[in-house]
Amino acid sequence: MMCSELNNHLILISGESGAGKTEASKKILQYFAVTCPMTQSLQIARDRLLLSNPVLEGHCAKESSINDKNDWKTVSSAFSVIDFTEADLENLFGIIASVLHLGNVAFEEDDQGCATIPDTHEIKWIAKLLGVHPSVLLEALTHRKIEAKTEEDFTRKTVIGLLDIYGFEVFDKNGFEQFCINYCNEKLQQLLIERTLKAEQAEYEMEGIEWEPIKYFNNKIICDLVEERHKGIISILDEECIRPGPATDLSFLEKLEEKVGKHAHFETRKLAGPKGRKRIGWMEFRLLHYAGEVTYCTKGFLEKNNDLLYRHLKEVLCKSKNVILRECFLLAELENRRRPPTVGTQFKNSLSSLLEILISKEPSYIRCIKPNDRKEPSKFDDFLVRHQIKYLGLMEHLRVRRAGFAYRRKYEHFLQRYKSLCPDTWPHWHGPPAEGVERLIKYIGYKPEEYKLGKTKIFIRFPRTLFATEDAFEFSKHQLVARIQATYKRFLGRREYVKKRQAAIKLEAHWRGALARKAIQRRKWAVRIIRKFIKGFISRNKPLCPDNEEFIVFVRKNYILNLRYHLPKTVLDKSWLRPPGILENASDLLRKMCVRNLVQKYCRGITAERKAMMQQKVVTSEIFRGRKDGYTESLNQPFVNSRIDEGDINPKVLQLISHEKIQYGVPVIKYDRKGFKARQRQLILTQKAAYVVELAKIKQKIEYSALKGVSTSNLSDGILVIHVSPEDSKQKGDAVLQCGHVFEAVTKLVMLVKKENIVNVVQGSLQFFISPGKEGTIVFDTGPEEQVYKNKNGQLTVVSVRRKS
Repeated sequence: MMCSELNNHLILISGESGAGKTEASKKILQYFAVTCPMTQSLQIARDRLLLSNPVLEGHCAKESSINDKNDWKTVSSAFSVIDFTEADLENLFGIIASVLHLGNVAFEEDDQGCATIPDTHEIKWIAKLLGVHPSVLLEALTHRKIEAKTEEDFTRKTVIGLLDIYGFEVFDKNGFEQFCINYCNEKLQQLLIERTLKAEQAEYEMEGIEWEPIKYFNNKIICDLVEERHKGIISILDEECIRPGPATDLSFLEKLEEKVGKHAHFETRKLAGPKGRKRIGWMEFRLLHYAGEVTYCTKGFLEKNNDLLYRHLKEVLCKSKNVILRECFLLAELENRRRPPTVGTQFKNSLSSLLEILISKEPSYIRCIKPNDRKEPSKFDDFLVRHQIKYLGLMEHLRVRRAGFAYRRKYEHFLQRYKSLCPDTWPHWHGPPAEGVERLIKYIGYKPEEYKLGKTKIFIRFPRTLFATEDAFEFSKHQLVARIQATYKRFLGRREYVKKRQAAIKLEAHWRGALARKAIQRRKWAVRIIRKFIKGFISRNKPLCPDNEEFIVFVRKNYILNLRYHLPKTVLDKSWLRPPGILENASDLLRKMCVRNLVQKYCRGITAERKAMMQQKVVTSEIFRGRKDGYTESLNQPFVNSRIDEGDINPKVLQLISHEKIQYGVPVIKYDRKGFKARQRQLILTQKAAYVVELAKIKQKIEYSALKGVSTSNLSDGILVIHVSPEDSKQKGDAVLQCGHVFEAVTKLVMLVKKENIVNVVQGSLQFFISPGKEGTIVFDTGPEEQVYKNKNGQLTVVSVRRKS
């Protein structure tokens, strides 16, 4: 049904502690693992599902008679199957060991009344296991941080996974833990009542089915006693935990007597009658649960409800090297400055979330009955069994089931599933679903006492009726499928066969005739050609005659036609189509003519300006080829005579250098030698010197005789440094420039200086002269974007983008 109607289902297994709930769940998992269709992914999921039980039992087992060695092998194997790595296991066992060591830590009170730990030996081991610093852990265990905060509205989404829930517990001494566990069982019992006894009887009334109501005990009154807002026991406990002033377990008990003392399911020694007082202590209260009376001792209620993990401890665990701890305690949780909810409130909220999930699913129920308290096989304690049957409400369930109906489904679903059993409803029913169902069950042969028809559903009283219907459906389904398959396959096969046979006959007739005629013509033509070419090949070296004339003409023509697609495109292309033996002389003449034509064409296309530029490119290649990024990309960029027109140069500057002819000019950015401030300048090269110009001023003149060298980096930046001789008193220092045409500018400068090996391409950094005895540093680096800035060390940092090689 889960597959056919696509509904989500749940199986709720309940019972006392030791009644066999875990064993029942394992059997169900094994059943699903066996019955589900198996694939590789499902096989892995099945193994992980089944082997998760040994892992959980290995950490929760309480039996005294166990074989540690064999159990450890089973647990270790299970860990590997469910994908626990060695690192995960080390972190997990570290957490478990740290909990054991925490039990050995002893706290004492110093003279100021503060908590101290005199022996820190255990603290060192715990810190090592948790991956935190011992001093930080010691501070967190003995001190508590209190932070002032403003009122803010925070929202947090939590996911609570509930692996297993203990059954109803009644011990000689019952504390806060038993109170929470039994409250959880009350809620599950209420869910069972709401979804079975109450919901089923309400459904009969809503559907108009004749029904005599069956009385049952509804434990909602007990759940409200525990969880009702502002009035329930949990709310009263929270008020005592957070209220100002001294709050004790006794004051909590007094507040319970004041607030819920009149409740029929609540008793204390003060409120009980003369007989009940003897069984209730002064610090105890009694709740009349659905499973019976349970007396709870209030000692430790406030302390356990306030057992909070404070912020300073969370901060320590968030910084742990243990991966599991870091995933459990996230840094994002520290942003929430609100007081964390108490343990009781957290438990209530988690239980509410669980019930919301359970309510949204289609339920099935398993009740586990504990046969005896001694866990002995094949022994039944009649009183204990009867008591469990009574408080679990099983008799009421049996009465409802006996008087009610085992199966109910909406008319649409029932008709859709079983319509193939009746000729009137198969394959389509066009009337109302209720009429279709009525027609269907009459054809099947339902007796009046076996079913009832409601307003929207059909109700079937006996399981055997449903089983018989299901068996008939399975049988008819196989028959229908086989009949449909056979008919459809026969039809498809016959149609395809006839079509193919007619087409094949027609094609064969036409195609055979065409092939025969074509083959005869081709054979005649081939015989003539082959005979003619054989004669021509035999006499190919003889003078031209009728026997070889056609063959030689064909060879010449074929060679010339192929040669036109294989002619060299440039002077440097030395490829040439290999000629046949009778055309070697003609091929050599054609090759010489082709080369001569290419050379003439190339020479006519070279101008004087291009020749000069090519000479400059040769110099650039000698300087930068294989040494600086961006050189390959610059090959396609032609050099120009100057990047600055004379009209762009200030007349005063032209007057100052009028005795020299300007050879090249380019805009540059000059960086100050001390502060590295960027300034727009012009670099003008003449026959004798290089000038760094600012508007109408010549900021620096570097004569070529005083030029010591030029440095640039191996990266794609445009930085160039013109080094001057430190002994030259006229010079202010080296010129640090950034140029957008660095290859062109350096080449022009080198050709004007006419000195060898003056360009130095550096890697990483370079030093430049600032003033006598003082040098500066330029650091070259790569990054996502180009930038030039002064770093913290006072150095000029040039970042360029690394080009792909």
